[in-house]
Amino acid sequence: LDELFLRIGALLRRAKIAASRKLEIGDFVMDADEHTAYLKKEEIPLTNREFSILYKLLSYPKKTFTRMQLMDEFWDVDTETTPRAVDVYMTKLRGKLSGCEDFEIVTVHGLGYKAVIK
Repeated sequence: LDELFLRIGALLRRAKIAASRKLEIGDFVMDADEHTAYLKKEEIPLTNREFSILYKLLSYPKKTFTRMQLMDEFWDVDTETTPRAVDVYMTKLRGKLSGCEDFEIVTVHGLGYKAVIK
């Protein structure tokens, strides 16, 4: 088992696959380790939940997430919040990212949301 881990590590190093949790999309940068987001080198203030939702969407561009999938991941199990609370967060994120031309958060009507890189 130890040898297997070493071989996998060597393959990842040779393939230059980093364990970085940093997303760079044009002028937009998100760093999950530092919990920061920058647009054109200017920090964007995001709440913990806004940051988590945005990081999830941008980690899987073009993948649609339903409101319930996002609720299950980012809200407590016993929350009394409705799935429409996700809509409120998307509106806030879109407002904060209005100057970003490298991606957009798209509504998939009747289903949920996805990030689309331009």
